[in-house]
Amino acid sequence: MPSVLIHYSYLQLLDLLTTIAFLVQGVQEGNPLVRFAIHLTPSPIAGLMMVKIAAVMLGVYCWRAEKTRLLGRVNIMFAALIAWNLVALILGSVFPASLA
Repeated sequence: MPSVLIHYSYLQLLDLLTTIAFLVQGVQEGNPLVRFAIHLTPSPIAGLMMVKIAAVMLGVYCWRAEKTRLLGRVNIMFAALIAWNLVALILGSVFPASLA
């Protein structure tokens, strides 16, 4: 498995974990499609897992279709998103009203 796909899968896992951290803090999911999936399933974790499995499947498709440049760009976007999520979680723990 190429590193770009491994990185993509790892970033999907980190996004899953930061999303769970937000949900535990009482923050609503910002992505309307993910929010729909969360409400569609009996458990928010099941909805998130469904979305992340689909995302990894899309990543595998891109890799098989030799769209590694696209995956690399998506990796940059997810890395920035995860960094943003971590900063928001840290600030939310210091200033609790900022997460609401």
